[in-house]
Amino acid sequence: MAGLLRTWRAVLGERWSSEGGYRELLGIALPLVISTSTWQIQHFVDRMFLSWYSVDALAAAMPAGMLNFSVMCLFLGVAGYTSVFVAQYFGAKRHARIGPAMWQGVYVALAGGAVMAAFAPAAVWIFDVIGHAPEVRRYEVEYFRILAMGSGPALVASAVSGLFSGLGRPWPVTWSNIVATAMNLVLDAILIFGCLGAPRMGVKGAAIATVISGAVSLLAYLPWMARPLFRRRYRVFSGWRFDRELFARLLRYGLPGGAQFFIDMASFTTFMLLVGTLGPAPLAASNIALNINGLAFMPMIGLGIAVSTLVGQYLGANREAMAERSVYSAFHLSTFYMCLAGVLFVALPGILIWPYEAGSDPAAFAEVRRLTIILLRFVAFYCLFDSLNIVFSSALRGAGDTRFVMVMLMVVAVVGLVAPSFAVLHVFHGGLAAMWSVATAYVVILGFSFLSRFRQGKWKGMRVIEAGPPDVEEAVGE
Repeated sequence: MAGLLRTWRAVLGERWSSEGGYRELLGIALPLVISTSTWQIQHFVDRMFLSWYSVDALAAAMPAGMLNFSVMCLFLGVAGYTSVFVAQYFGAKRHARIGPAMWQGVYVALAGGAVMAAFAPAAVWIFDVIGHAPEVRRYEVEYFRILAMGSGPALVASAVSGLFSGLGRPWPVTWSNIVATAMNLVLDAILIFGCLGAPRMGVKGAAIATVISGAVSLLAYLPWMARPLFRRRYRVFSGWRFDRELFARLLRYGLPGGAQFFIDMASFTTFMLLVGTLGPAPLAASNIALNINGLAFMPMIGLGIAVSTLVGQYLGANREAMAERSVYSAFHLSTFYMCLAGVLFVALPGILIWPYEAGSDPAAFAEVRRLTIILLRFVAFYCLFDSLNIVFSSALRGAGDTRFVMVMLMVVAVVGLVAPSFAVLHVFHGGLAAMWSVATAYVVILGFSFLSRFRQGKWKGMRVIEAGPPDVEEAVGE
């Protein structure tokens, strides 16, 4: 036994300290985990405050927010894909191309903001077609309209964050999101409940707080971008010109990535809209279960960004073996984390539900609580397979294999989630548990699909950047 322990200690020690190992991965991932966790904190507090405001407001916030985010995802995926270009240019030591790559993402984000704003006038028609209860529908229209009108700054911030995450410098992203989250929490309390003399705005106040925090996130990047290293070596200001060839390549690789996010969110939004036809309590319980799931899922998004960064940097340097090693290091860590989260969801559901329950009407919330405890068991199970999904799809994205990820997600979303959910509800007249069984199967199938593609190894020969010699290095102080 002692010899076995020494062997394991040696193996883990080597895996910790080597390139592509746990320490290198966590050096990038931990700040990004904190950063993506702040997104979930924003959503968590939004939903918690809205559950105190009214169950109808809570029921409306998730479908309207998911619908808004689903449309945004197409542009977020393209704008944020600048991180892969930056990572591969950095690995190839072609630093002068980094700023121009970021700016092409900014142009995508600006166009996306204009498209999102154009959706706002259609909010009434959209939610009339969906057909939720009248009071829920009124809140959905208010929430969606404001989020759509104010999406531009958040989209631009996504492109700029790709600069820092692609360079393996995640702390500016973290601090930007911490500042934005703090602003969001303060404004939520003031605007939802009418504190400090502000009008009591409910759902409308939550949406305004979200829009303002997106603008704050963008502004928070400026001090880092103004540093000499970023201005001179990476050309973050001087590289502002539109580059047709680089922009076209960003669209070529980024659009499938954006479509991936869009399809994923659109399919889950469709799922939630179908759940909403079961009534306010099943919809509110599903909202809470997904929101609690986000406590585990969103930190893993940060890990996924770190995986894409390391894969991009190592492929840019033509070190495919180290890229593969870093992916499996991430898989080990994510599996361990998701197992712990699953145990927590099953063993302590009451503690997780309590923040939503604390300020709500006990009679109105009783059925929501009962259903949420059941749904958290589904969440606990599929969390284990979400680690496959996040880690291996992120690795493929970091290499540029975005077309496969998009096509696979599209097929599985339609065949494995949307169509079965519709059939369960309208053909077999199933209930909430049957709907969530379909969602669980969807996550499992998707995770194994990405694992299979990664193991084929085709991603090792892929690059998103053009061939070219490394830059001549110059001394640039920070």
